[in-house]
Order: sequence, then structure tokens, then C-alpha cells
Amino acid sequence: MRETLISLLEPGIVALGYELVELEFNAHRGGGTLRIFIDHPGGETEGHRVTVDDCAAVSRMSSELLDAADPISSEYTLEVSSPGFDRPLAKPAHFARYVGERVHVESHLPRDGRRRWTGQLVSTSQTGIVLQVDGKEVVLGFNEIKAARLVPDFGA
Repeated sequence: MRETLISLLEPGIVALGYELVELEFNAHRGGGTLRIFIDHPGGETEGHRVTVDDCAAVSRMSSELLDAADPISSEYTLEVSSPGFDRPLAKPAHFARYVGERVHVESHLPRDGRRRWTGQLVSTSQTGIVLQVDGKEVVLGFNEIKAARLVPDFGA
């Protein structure tokens, strides 16, 4: 369902001048929640911030597309927001944009007894990423990554 929703919504989001950062559908008893995370192309590294008006515009357009195509058979709530401080990293371009930052990565399958790593994103390639974790390099292919997020640094 995720890929169907992305292919339905991403062209309209791009046409409005935004980037679809991530899309999540969490089903629960009695319905579900569809969360769409948007940003300006280039993200906050370009100095642009997503506003409430940006979210409202994407929400209106998405609602129209979802109502017409009806890809979700149950009731659901639509939420549109900025990616936030702990923004998800879902595409190779997202990882490339944040080389040098601390990230938290979860893999689909365990490796050496672990599925979660937090460390500095050292580099990216066409096939994956390299993290520096506890003084060791960890190489993960994009196909191994279940979820990844920036780890905010609040100057602590």
C-alpha cells in the first residue's frame, strides 16, 4: 500500500513545489493514520522551513487525490507535517544531504546481534551508507535499512 500511496501523491506534492520526505500509514482498530512528511527541495539546509500554510496546501491536494482514487478502504486520519528535528531519512538523496550528522538506523534483519545503530553518517554511495559507531565503521545497504532518522543535537 505504501508504494501505491507514494505513486498517487508524490507527483502532486512535487507539482506544488515540495518534496515528499516520507509517508507512513499506521492501521489500527477502527481506521488508521496516514502521515505525510514534506519539505522544500533542499530541506532546511537551504534555509527553508515548512509552514502551516504549506501543510494545509498539501493536505487539500492530497485529500482530493485520495478521495478520487480511494486507495484506503477503511476510515483514516490524514496528517501533513514537516519532517521535524529528527527527520526521517528514506531516500539516498536524504542520506547524502546529511553526511557528517548523527543518525539512528534500524535494519530489517539483525547483524552481529544488533538491528539498531546510532552514529555519525560518514558517507553514502549508490548502494548504501557508512556509519561510524563506537569507533567502528558499519556499512549498510539501502535494501537493509528499515528506518533511519537524524539524531537532533540541541547543543547539550
